Amino acid sequence: MIQLLQNFAAACPSPGFFDLPTWYRYLPVDKSSVTGKCEVQFNLMEGGKFNGSDILLVGLSVIDILLRIAALVAVGFVIYGGIRYITSQGSPDGTKGAQNTIINAVAGLAITMVAAAFVAFIGNTIT
Repeated sequence: MIQLLQNFAAACPSPGFFDLPTWYRYLPVDKSSVTGKCEVQFNLMEGGKFNGSDILLVGLSVIDILLRIAALVAVGFVIYGGIRYITSQGSPDGTKGAQNTIINAVAGLAITMVAAAFVAFIGNTIT
């Protein structure tokens, strides 16, 4: 299992697509002197006992990825609300609905940004 996880990080990819972090962001990654590839150090057992701290770090990375995706969805709703506002043609109901969409999307974006910063702070503090 550990070898399978290490193979995912074989090329040490940096964040690229929408700057989403990797699932192993908070785990230590070392470049192997033999193969020249990056290897993730993922340990479930330490001293013969279960150690769940690495699972926690992977969980934080997954939560960070999901929060960033939620922020992108919120930006999409701001754009959608803007289009609705433009195409409402002065209709009071259409304008009000578009404004509510934009306000709710901006509130969601603010919440996800604060939550992502909090998760990143926790992840960087633990490592």
